[in-house]
Amino acid sequence: MGSSTFRTAVVRVPGGPDSIEIIDVPLVEPGPGEVRVQIAAAPVNPVDLGVARGLFHTMGLIDQPERTGLGWDFAGTVVATGPGVDLAAGTRVAGLVSGFDRDFGTYAEQLVASAADLAVVPDGLDLVTASTVPLNGLAAVQLLDLLGDAPADGNRLLVTGAAGAVGGYVAALAPDRGWQVTGLARAEDEQFVRGLGAEFTTDAEPGWDAVADGAALQERGLALVRDGGAFVGVQPSAKPASERGITVAVVVAHPDGPRLGGLLARTASGELPARVHASMPLDDVAHAHRAMAKGGVRGRYVLKP
Repeated sequence: MGSSTFRTAVVRVPGGPDSIEIIDVPLVEPGPGEVRVQIAAAPVNPVDLGVARGLFHTMGLIDQPERTGLGWDFAGTVVATGPGVDLAAGTRVAGLVSGFDRDFGTYAEQLVASAADLAVVPDGLDLVTASTVPLNGLAAVQLLDLLGDAPADGNRLLVTGAAGAVGGYVAALAPDRGWQVTGLARAEDEQFVRGLGAEFTTDAEPGWDAVADGAALQERGLALVRDGGAFVGVQPSAKPASERGITVAVVVAHPDGPRLGGLLARTASGELPARVHASMPLDDVAHAHRAMAKGGVRGRYVLKP
C-alpha cells in the first residue's frame, strides 16, 4: 500500500459478488472528533449481499454517482487522530458505520470514523472476533430498546432465528429486560440456543406476548403475537402493518460507542457468543459473498484487508 492511497471494496454497477471491485482511493486525514483506523477485520453481513446485488439501489436507498462502499462493522487499530480525540494511536477499537448511501465502507484497509462511535476492544479479545460484535450486537440491544422492559402481565418473548446473528444476541440479552425467552430455530441449533439460557422450540404456536423477529418471518412472525402484544422486526424497508392491537416496530442499527463497549466486554468474558466461521483476505471478497449466500453457516465470514 502506498502512503497516499488505500484499498477498498466497492460496487459501481451492482450485480452480485462478481460486481465487487477492489480499488485504490486517496488516504483521508481525520477531522475534529475523528480517527483513522487501520482495519484488521470486517465481517460479511447479509445486508452487504443486498447492497452488492443492487437491492437497495432499486429501492432508492442508494444514490452514489460513482461507487458504493461495502461493509458495516470492523475492528482495527487507531493510526491517526484529529483534534479533540482522547483515543491514542495504537488503541485497538471496533465500530459500526451506518446508512446505505455512502461511497466508503469497512471492506477496506483504512477508515475514518467518529471517535464517539467507537469502543475500545478489551485485552484478550482478538480483533477478528471483536469485529463481529458491532452490527448484530447493537441491532439486538436497540431492538430490545424498542421492545422495552417486559410488562408484569406478560413476559413471554419468542425470538425467531434465535441461532442467527441478531437473534442469538437478542436471546442472550433479553432476560436483562425481564423477558422469559424461547428461541425458535432448527433442531440442530437446540444446544446453542439453550446455551444462551433460552427455552427452545422448532415449531411455535400463536399467543406470545412479544416476538423479536430475527428470522425476518414478517407477517408469519406477527401472527404468532397475541392480541395487544408487541412485535419488533429487522427489515426497516418492509415494516409489517399493525393488526389486532399489536405494537409493531422495526430496528435500524446505529452506532453507539458506549453500549458497544459493554457488548465487547461481555463478549470478552464469554457471556455473549462470538462466532467466526472463517477469515479470509480482502481479495477473496467475492468468494466470501458467494459462500454466505449459500446459507447454513452459524458464524461470520470475516475479511482481513
